[in-house]
Amino acid sequence: MSSFSEFGSLVKKRHKPKDKPTDTKVALGFLAPWLIGALFLSLIPMVDSLVISFTKYNMIKPPQFVGLMNYRHMLADPRFINSLTVTLIYVVISVPLQLVAALALAVLLDRGMRGLAFYRSAFYLPSMLGGSVAVAVLWKMVFGSDGLFNALLGLLGIDTSMSWIANPDTANWTLIALHVWQFGSPMVIFLAGLRQIPRELYEAASVDGAGKWRQFRSITLPMLSPIIFFNLVMSVINSFQTFTQAYVVSGGTGGPSDSTLFYTLYLYQQGFASLRMGYASALAWIMVLIVAALTGINFALSKFWVHYDD
Repeated sequence: MSSFSEFGSLVKKRHKPKDKPTDTKVALGFLAPWLIGALFLSLIPMVDSLVISFTKYNMIKPPQFVGLMNYRHMLADPRFINSLTVTLIYVVISVPLQLVAALALAVLLDRGMRGLAFYRSAFYLPSMLGGSVAVAVLWKMVFGSDGLFNALLGLLGIDTSMSWIANPDTANWTLIALHVWQFGSPMVIFLAGLRQIPRELYEAASVDGAGKWRQFRSITLPMLSPIIFFNLVMSVINSFQTFTQAYVVSGGTGGPSDSTLFYTLYLYQQGFASLRMGYASALAWIMVLIVAALTGINFALSKFWVHYDD
């Protein structure tokens, strides 16, 4: 009887339906929404914009191929040079200040205190709201001539009625302050990295007579360097994409005197205000190349200061 039962099981296995979903098909099924989105919302539009960057296209008439004219025009466009300069100043100043503020607060919270979850959520909140239109409008009011910032200066004995967002020398600094204020996201990542550093290292350093500053320089920074590198790369990329704050504060003009004319804002003006979509597409691809180059430089320099476990 056992022989017949084994034979029957073999027959069942041979006649097993071949259309039963395999692990690969199931995985592709779960990945299908992302793959479709990546294809139709990212890859195809990117290729399309690359093609349009070689044309003269106003979104009304059919595009006309003009070769490299859009890219050559950038070299003689003073507003393009100015927007790139304003954006680079914004990135070079705001990113290090934001990372320093995030790391300082992460070290402070890592020491342990009552209500840690509340403080962590409160400090993370600006990262969620900082890119919103409402916060940008509030920021415009805070640094206006009758805003909160001037009121605080008045309490310190500094009487001024200057509008900080209407002054070309200070307008970009208000946006830098807004970016630094959004330190919550890198702070949470720093805090998670600090929790992974073995406490035995600090105890051994204390026994050897190392102070808090020496422990921070010799233990915390080297062990945290991969996290610092990650936050640096992501912050640089995100900073180049800043748009809402500059648009709201300047009313979409990039003023005063183009002092807040960020690269993305100038791209928007060319593509959707002036209907020069071919030139705007060329600007977009130049920004992609700039961000890729800066990311590559960061990766190349990381071998000198980023330390991994291996």
